[in-house]
Amino acid sequence: MSTNRESVTAIGAPAAVGPYVHAVRAGGMLYCSGQIPLHPETGELVGETTAEQAGRCLENLQAVCAAAGATLADAVKITVYLVDMDDFTAVNEVYASFFETDPPARVAVAVSRLPRGASVELDAIVALPG
Repeated sequence: MSTNRESVTAIGAPAAVGPYVHAVRAGGMLYCSGQIPLHPETGELVGETTAEQAGRCLENLQAVCAAAGATLADAVKITVYLVDMDDFTAVNEVYASFFETDPPARVAVAVSRLPRGASVELDAIVALPG
């Protein structure tokens, strides 16, 4: 591995479902892999609705940020991947509860499918504290 980057593994996030790490720290930034709504202890998909699933994704991203000494409030950009763009408004409500002030930049993209049958996935780019 390059000395310009460091892998981050978060104890409080679900195990990766493929050949990737939770995040990579490089150049004062944290590049978080996408999180689907898996329970960190069981690895099972959770959430009946897309909004509930989005909440679990954000909780998982919080755990990844914490493992690197940051918080979700340090996020500079988040990407939201939705299987059904009709869920956009409901996901926005949950998303807003995690970013009550000064939210990061964001992109929302419709996709045809996500791993494990999830209806939403989120990833983040986070500025690491000084």
